[in-house]
Amino acid sequence: MRKNTVYGRLRPIMFVGTGSDVGKSVVNTGFCRIFLQDGYSPAPFKAQNMSLNSYPTGDNLEIGRAQAVQAEACSIDCSVEMNPVLLKPTSNSTSQVVLNGKPAGNKSAREYFNKTDRDALFAEVMRSFDKLAARYNPVVIEGAGSISEINLWEKDIVNMRVALHTAAATFLVADIDKGGIFASVYGTIQLLPEAERAAVKGIIINKFRGDISLFTDGKKILEELTRKPVVGIIPYCQGLFIEQEDGVILEKKRTAFEAGKINIGVVLLKHLSNFTDFNMLEQTAGVNLFYSDKPETLSQADIIVIPGSKNTLSDLKILREKRLDKTIVAHHRNGKPVYGICGGYQMMGKEVRDPDGVEGDITALPGLGILPVVTTLAGGKQTRQCRFSFIEGGASGEGYEIHAGHTPSGQPLCRMENGETDGYFLNDKTWGTYIHGIFDNASVIEPVLRRIDPAISATVNYKTRKEEGYNRLADVIRENVDMEYIYRCLRDSD
Repeated sequence: MRKNTVYGRLRPIMFVGTGSDVGKSVVNTGFCRIFLQDGYSPAPFKAQNMSLNSYPTGDNLEIGRAQAVQAEACSIDCSVEMNPVLLKPTSNSTSQVVLNGKPAGNKSAREYFNKTDRDALFAEVMRSFDKLAARYNPVVIEGAGSISEINLWEKDIVNMRVALHTAAATFLVADIDKGGIFASVYGTIQLLPEAERAAVKGIIINKFRGDISLFTDGKKILEELTRKPVVGIIPYCQGLFIEQEDGVILEKKRTAFEAGKINIGVVLLKHLSNFTDFNMLEQTAGVNLFYSDKPETLSQADIIVIPGSKNTLSDLKILREKRLDKTIVAHHRNGKPVYGICGGYQMMGKEVRDPDGVEGDITALPGLGILPVVTTLAGGKQTRQCRFSFIEGGASGEGYEIHAGHTPSGQPLCRMENGETDGYFLNDKTWGTYIHGIFDNASVIEPVLRRIDPAISATVNYKTRKEEGYNRLADVIRENVDMEYIYRCLRDSD
């Protein structure tokens, strides 16, 4: 941790939104890197996150992926204090509640919002914040969704209640690419109670396309309407790589077959988790990676990957209803590559059993029958970072596990650093694993791709690519945000 007494203490900074998917996480990540570059020791914080994209801390606890990414931008290890409450949807109305990094049961939205002691829960998440604030400077806080969902104000533990409790300098992020920027910003601020409105120190317009100077009048109008300064207009950045957490982004990745490239089809599951598993493949030249739940599209793929799932049995059932099972099995029988990660690995087996109702009412379903394994789901969860080496071949690297259940294997794919084994290896074109992030390693993906195109090379260094992304994002924000005003707000003690 950096010593920065020369710079002095900064108050927390918080980024809240007019709605979901306006870019709060990315803006937060950029500011994390800026404060690091400026000699401070920042750390991220989000009291409550809802996401199927998660990550294990070094002490085997689970947090939202966005906070792990933000910690990386701060050049520190992630910790559970950065995201004390994580909600992982298991159905349209139910989520697994992960409290302080450990599963605390499944709850419906009604149960979670109406039958939990909100004050006690808020006190719990603020204990996490206090631990971070004692070690880091500043704490960079992210809100969730819209701050003006007035029906949820009394239940709030993540938005303006946090802003007021921490005395954070708060900035409202709005996505101009969605349209309706004036109504969304003005309405959001006007709906706030007076104390919360006073906590908002400025507005950041995100994802602006075209000539920013053409929005000069729009900026003045917003400032007159809201009596808040527009402190930045951040352009829509093509080619800027930052790991995303929100599954909304998958809707933009349904590109189908591209001639002349290796086409990798990821099965688009309803409860797909940890889609960041495929980021390095997407970054590899000569690869077209797409997501699809349509048999006619998926059948065009050179390689099919079945990803992780928060509800394996439900997704396996839907897989059959959509006849995707026949597409995947036919692909395998034709000698084409099929790989499975976590829940996808479980689906590739002969059967998935859930005798204790861990995922719901389905007690068992036959799998795809591609691998000769049987999975039994059980309470508890394996959550850890890991290093691995393939038993057959020279691939090795780093990854992480987040899964419930056990899949005995007579022919494991790899051996862990601790001596345990993982996955099932049928042949070079067919295997399954519990290791998320396995495709972040060039030694894994290069032989996979060369079975389709022997001339291809996986030259992307994923860690270097992410570092470049953080630094470029910081540059973009510095170029388009009034950082002098930001720092004045952080040094102001009002």
